[in-house]
Amino acid sequence: MQIVIASGKGGTGKTTVSSNLGYVLSQGRKVTLADCDVEEPNLEIFFPCNPDTLDVHVIIPAVNESQCMHCGACGEFCRFGALTVLTDKVLLFPQLCHSCGGCFRVCPHDALEENPTYVGQVQTCQLSDSLRLVTGRLKEGDVRTTAIIRKVREMISDEPLVLLDSPPGTACPFIETADDTTLCVLVTEPTPFGLHDLSVAVNVLKILDIPSVVVINRSEGSDGIIEDYCFENNIPILMKIPLDFPLLKAQNNGELISRKDTAWFERFKELGEKIFDYAGGVL
Repeated sequence: MQIVIASGKGGTGKTTVSSNLGYVLSQGRKVTLADCDVEEPNLEIFFPCNPDTLDVHVIIPAVNESQCMHCGACGEFCRFGALTVLTDKVLLFPQLCHSCGGCFRVCPHDALEENPTYVGQVQTCQLSDSLRLVTGRLKEGDVRTTAIIRKVREMISDEPLVLLDSPPGTACPFIETADDTTLCVLVTEPTPFGLHDLSVAVNVLKILDIPSVVVINRSEGSDGIIEDYCFENNIPILMKIPLDFPLLKAQNNGELISRKDTAWFERFKELGEKIFDYAGGVL
């Protein structure tokens, strides 16, 4: 079972939910925490460790000019503009390549060679007998986030229970993380901006046919703007986390509130039970 913790934008508290929920659930069963926010992974702040590291490479083309006839087939095929064929040479823009492999197939002269290119790492830590952390980390300056996320998901595909900390927003990295998962927990704030980003995320999840539930973070008791939307769209609100400055300070210091406070442990345990109910599982 794979549960995604996501948000329509950054800074809403999805990592707070992911880290505490992962820790609490691991007290009773085996859990894998997967940090798919590969441009800025930060679950490791709450779970410091010495990880095992696997480098991630993608295949991009290298042009063998001695065999290239500059027919233009590869450039015409590539919809991402990674290859431009001129009369006397081929221009390659590696950052635009999506490593689909199509250019190799359409080249009639076998003028393209496979060139493995480093794009980042996947780091793995066995934090305890029941809790494992898998972190994707994109190479600085690279843009191929989905390649790292895809590798993370490949490495956790056989785990019985996975919590995926998604990249913020609803673009390709979010879709790569959320696709073919069991349930998405959307963390939002009770503001007009929070509502807008929540509604966009809900619409994307509907297209992906993934059910969603909501956690309201930084609640001050006036949550009607989110409650009304969730009621109209039949989306359960499973938890409210108050705007509490000592709580925020603890999180900013890398402390898990569920490990520090038994009341919060019980609240996240209850959240886990509700998530399993909606996901059709048994805690």
